[in-house]
Amino acid sequence: MALNNGVPATGTGLIVSFGEMLIDFVPTVSGVSLAEAPGFLKAPGGAPANVAIAVSRLGGKAAFVGKLGDDEFGHMLAGILKENGVRADGITFDQGARTALAFVTLRADGEREFMFYRNPSADMLLRPEELNLELIRSAKVFHYGSISLIVEPCRSAHLKAMEVAKEAGCLLSYDPNLRLPLWPSAEEARKQILSIWEKADLIKVSDVELEFLTGSDKIDDASALSLWHPNLKLLLVTLGEHGSRYYTKNFHGSVDAFHVNTVDTTGAGDSFVGALLSNIVDDQSILEDEPRLREVLKFANACGAITTTKKGAIPALPKEEDALKLIKGA
Repeated sequence: MALNNGVPATGTGLIVSFGEMLIDFVPTVSGVSLAEAPGFLKAPGGAPANVAIAVSRLGGKAAFVGKLGDDEFGHMLAGILKENGVRADGITFDQGARTALAFVTLRADGEREFMFYRNPSADMLLRPEELNLELIRSAKVFHYGSISLIVEPCRSAHLKAMEVAKEAGCLLSYDPNLRLPLWPSAEEARKQILSIWEKADLIKVSDVELEFLTGSDKIDDASALSLWHPNLKLLLVTLGEHGSRYYTKNFHGSVDAFHVNTVDTTGAGDSFVGALLSNIVDDQSILEDEPRLREVLKFANACGAITTTKKGAIPALPKEEDALKLIKGA
């Protein structure tokens, strides 16, 4: 396998990302509330879609499975996936419901606050019988979040897609991507996020999600390992500017972050996940080889860092050479 500075080459196996794609409306100026914003720029978003584009941007093979509104925004989003080299034959369009919208404020510290327009939006109405099962079966990795678990029929579609992927021998990759305002309550969010926990082979949580899921304000090894389950191959905790921690059956450790001028953290976690998946899709033995895994996570950290240097997720997702350049210059 070709190596770039010790980083395995991007794989050729298909990574299928399942879930929501929407339009983020971002204020034209940072550090203001939604009410104070003088205007908004529209930006394509949705964590699973960001991951698919992150993979493709790095030279990998990606497809997206989900439902969009049969409206201008829905067709725009499908077009953005195709322009970015992501297979769109897993997308269906809903005649009756609109594509989801989210208003996202960037606080002065670059962190985000959300207000969602989904009542119901097209992504929530994906039915199991609308899934492109052949596409899912052809994947090496099947990646998903938890937003698609909130309501039926999308929840049943999500569970069916996971089951089909598992039967086909896919690696199941889970990033809960907690968005509390979308859930009926914090208790329900925790319950449903954990309801599919033991099915995943690879799980990535942020420090905030770790605190939420464990109910502890400690971000340490004991807290992280309380989320371990016997079928898990890799548990990752992303710590923003403090890098990431990794846990496997046989070893654990941490990888430092790259320090950059952060403008907007949107999509950084998705960029990290896309980089990781594209580097292990052809060779999952990396998950059991600590030196190689550390190189992959260093690359993933670099991709996450670069994504924070521009506004919006998709425009900021890096190419492979951008990440290698940052690693080399560090």
